[in-house]
Amino acid sequence: MNKIYKAVLGVAVAGIVAGASIAPVAMVNAGGDSLNGRPAYTLAQIDNQVLGDSIVLNSISDGPFGDERNFVGAKQSTDNGTVWNADNINVKDGDVVTIRLFVHNNSPKGEDAIAKGVSASFSMPTAVGSSQTIVGYLNASNDTVHRYWDEVTLNSDSDFYLEYVNGSAKYTNNVGTFALTDSIITSGAALGYTSMNGEIPGCYQYSGQATIQVKVHSSINSKVAKTVRIKGTKTWSESVEAKVGDEVEYQIEYVNLLEETAKNVMIRDVLPNNVEYVAGSTYLYNASHQNGIQLTDDSVTTSGINIGNYVTGGNAYVRFTVKVVDKDLACGNNQLVNWASSTVNGKVVKDDASVMVSKTGGTCDEVPANSDPVVHGTPSTIVNTGPETIVTGAIGAGSAVTALGYFIASRKKLI
Repeated sequence: MNKIYKAVLGVAVAGIVAGASIAPVAMVNAGGDSLNGRPAYTLAQIDNQVLGDSIVLNSISDGPFGDERNFVGAKQSTDNGTVWNADNINVKDGDVVTIRLFVHNNSPKGEDAIAKGVSASFSMPTAVGSSQTIVGYLNASNDTVHRYWDEVTLNSDSDFYLEYVNGSAKYTNNVGTFALTDSIITSGAALGYTSMNGEIPGCYQYSGQATIQVKVHSSINSKVAKTVRIKGTKTWSESVEAKVGDEVEYQIEYVNLLEETAKNVMIRDVLPNNVEYVAGSTYLYNASHQNGIQLTDDSVTTSGINIGNYVTGGNAYVRFTVKVVDKDLACGNNQLVNWASSTVNGKVVKDDASVMVSKTGGTCDEVPANSDPVVHGTPSTIVNTGPETIVTGAIGAGSAVTALGYFIASRKKLI
């Protein structure tokens, strides 16, 4: 075994590399990958240079952290222990849970075998239920696998949904702790070693862990339904096909499900890459503005907007326009997923819609186009369960519009 690799392994086993607090998970259950089953390697095989010059992540089966293919774990945020639950953890209303994604470049060649384009993302479940599965994704651009995933499931005696704790994402390794952007639960966040530049050398001393926190909620207060259409058309749907340069309209329907008036309802929409908000395009429809009112506040896709107060069963529609652009579209099919959410009394409810964009021509003709869509915004494994899906996120202050009473208009009629 490479002397440096062997020495660092000994340190890791002794727990000193735990400057990153990377501890073994409690159970072993291998995850998935874009090769539909990557091989696992023992430390002895790594010692015998089985990888050669290839770069592979999270594929050692008998390392100090157990089977690295099971790299996503969870534990209560108040738990200071070193053991992570790899497959299941029991939760209750109000719990804050830390989700961990372990990262290790298995090459023993250190800085002579740097994994590049390394990023992580988490797929947040959107449905209300007694069981919620969070999927963690690890990506790299120059390794043999490119995309790895694993999952952990949260279980409760009653139905609940999960709220991502805004600003909780971080990456910890031997250098220290780095703040990650909240895009880790949408398009992903770059990882690294001395900086989050997407580059991680081989060997345990360069390993680390990305973590987020999620909060458990067992109550539902709102219905949110998200739809989309090409601007100029009349039919709203869950998904549309568009091309670069097209303008697309989004519509967010909110309904108060509480038995009391919902005050200061906040609406926010999180845009994925490759769509840009069109300034001045936000309109509000409710009981006070049945023909719609143009809002001067353009913060619906940033901090969110305050659409006022709504009695039980009261509803509203928020519309705005975006333009499809090409910032990082992949060759082939792209699914641009964005989230709409409402926040009432600290509770967040969410639904999503998609724009499908195909990229061809130019350099795309030089490589095979992907058959499955590349997802921007939320992972493709999340199934849209309809208007009562729940999401994560915190909404800031916006412009206030008061709307007391009912707005009797269906999505089909509101054209």
